[in-house]
Amino acid sequence: MKKAFLILFITSFISACTPKEQEYRDSLFVLGTVVNVTLWGVEEQKAAQAIKDIETDLKFLHTVWHPWRFGAMSRTNELLALNEWFSANPSVLPVISKSKQLYTLSNGLFNPAIGQLIALWNFHSDEILDGPPPERSTIDTFTKDLPTMDHVEVNGFRLRATHPKIKLDVGAIAKGMAVERVITYLKQIGINNAIVNAGGDLKAIGQHGDRAWSVGIRHPRQDSVIAGLEVHDNESVFTSGDYERNFEYAEKRYHHILDPRTGYPADKTQSVTVIHPDAGLADAAATALFIAGPEQWQEIARKMKIELVMLIDQQGHVHMTKAMAKRLTFEIEPEEKIIVN
Repeated sequence: MKKAFLILFITSFISACTPKEQEYRDSLFVLGTVVNVTLWGVEEQKAAQAIKDIETDLKFLHTVWHPWRFGAMSRTNELLALNEWFSANPSVLPVISKSKQLYTLSNGLFNPAIGQLIALWNFHSDEILDGPPPERSTIDTFTKDLPTMDHVEVNGFRLRATHPKIKLDVGAIAKGMAVERVITYLKQIGINNAIVNAGGDLKAIGQHGDRAWSVGIRHPRQDSVIAGLEVHDNESVFTSGDYERNFEYAEKRYHHILDPRTGYPADKTQSVTVIHPDAGLADAAATALFIAGPEQWQEIARKMKIELVMLIDQQGHVHMTKAMAKRLTFEIEPEEKIIVN
């Protein structure tokens, strides 16, 4: 009897002394991926309501920004094809306006206007192509008269396309903007310590208790982590890799990150990781720098004002800015590290 009482007393004492500030985790399947939300220092009831609100909002964004399923963006594409002014759905204007800005900053390497090219490769579908790639003549015809975000005009709430091939696919920025929106919401309701991880791309605020949030960066050719990273307050970490969506044909692998200049998958890079406060910019920049490859990424990074970059080229060599090199702890040492200003 005394033993039972003692156990009950100790349990009650520990419960009474356990701080209400603790970790709360949940996983959601939205945006076509698993989104893991971790909150620290939040009461369970408030955390549960926040997760519920986040799920509702992300499902909404997935619907309105999806390029080929019925929704606001698909309707926008139908109206853009008319090449006449129309009143746009307010839900698509922020992502279109930001895409135009980042298209210019990336020297056109981030180009959401090439939705028709993405469709030619069948990367607009949930089912990846398992047959031959598009005919070279078809791709060449498209790239010779390339639609760009400069062909999308925005005047307040009104839009117009000035190119007949315009079809917007904002997949290379939507996840980043969605994560940014979630973080903004968490701050608004007084949650200041959290990390939102959408399929490996993430943004963090505050800390995990008395330590920084810690994450791993995926190795593009192994089922492991190539490097570890402590994420500072208000930092986003986004990676683009050739391993995400791809197919093989005639012993050649084709992935979904298309170079708008050639119409083919960019072939000089395995992955790019970018750290930046703006998750939308980080998302788009990871794509642009992947396409830029080992010879051009520094130029594009400077123009987009990205100071923290790691690029792994097709030979497995790691290219980094000095600032990024100081932040990473390598779990697997690459064959060569190339550190630049």
